[in-house]
Amino acid sequence: MRRHLNTIYVTSEGAYCRKDGANIVVEVDKQERGRAPIHVIGGLVCLGRASISPSLMNACTEAGVTISFLTEHGRFLARVEGPRSGNVLVRRTQHRTADDPAKSLVIAKGIVAAKLANQRTVMRRALRDYGDAGSLADAEKRITHIARHALAATDIDMLRGCEGEGAALYFGAFNAMIRHEDPKFAFQGRSRRPPLDRANALLSFLYSILGNDCRGALEGVGLDPAIGFLHADRPGRMSLALDLMEEMRPVLADRLALSLINRRQLAVSDFETSETGGVLLNEAGRKTVLTAFSERKRQTLRHPFLGEDMPLGLIAHVQAQMLARHLRGDMDGYPGFLWK
Repeated sequence: MRRHLNTIYVTSEGAYCRKDGANIVVEVDKQERGRAPIHVIGGLVCLGRASISPSLMNACTEAGVTISFLTEHGRFLARVEGPRSGNVLVRRTQHRTADDPAKSLVIAKGIVAAKLANQRTVMRRALRDYGDAGSLADAEKRITHIARHALAATDIDMLRGCEGEGAALYFGAFNAMIRHEDPKFAFQGRSRRPPLDRANALLSFLYSILGNDCRGALEGVGLDPAIGFLHADRPGRMSLALDLMEEMRPVLADRLALSLINRRQLAVSDFETSETGGVLLNEAGRKTVLTAFSERKRQTLRHPFLGEDMPLGLIAHVQAQMLARHLRGDMDGYPGFLWK
């Protein structure tokens, strides 16, 4: 079983990352802010204007530590990594499968059904914690019905229609799961590029960070993150990373976003509004979210298919491995991740 490694998120403007012996050191204004041994780190993520010394970059690539550069608000910019040992035959099979409507539909149905089931679990936990609020119980029942239709879909367009209908119901009831009394945390429907309220800003940031993790998990098993089965090919889009992320969103992003808001771990002052009206997390807010995200990934659960206990942070890697095994013919199907 793969060992869960930590990720360092560098959020301070002007931060400088350097190598000191076998350690990664982060400095701000020439003052040390953090230090960690390279061998316990799986990824180094720099948000905003952070720089890295050539010696640290070399050490990271040799140790298999992926370096990612994102904007301060989480949009992907670039990635630096060492040589990959992925099997080219797996990628060739992946491409052929993506071009086969029948084969790709089977994989995509597992992804969508798992996403809908996990969204339903988020809603059920809110119902358990707070009781019925508005149409939450009704939406939960309807998503269960849509999940059954998704498994019976006969083509990718029908499946995408089920996924879209489920998303509309889920986000239509999302505000009922927010228990913060301040109307400034109200959710007015999904908005992005730019997000128009604080809840959407939080979701978009978490999705960006999660998407980077999913891309790394797929590349780690030799798959091409740009060739997906549910999301259509598009220049610059990591379609398979988006596919894999669909199962993870409710578990690692949506539930965490609700907890951060409902437990008052984020304040109005942790956000800022741009001149165009977009709402974004500021540096203090990003630090709070990234700390909570790292803690969330360390939480342990039992994988429903494998029957093994593992940190949540390993789920994306395990799902990527099972997808690769299915494409190689070692598994009859791809089992989507179901959160219980």
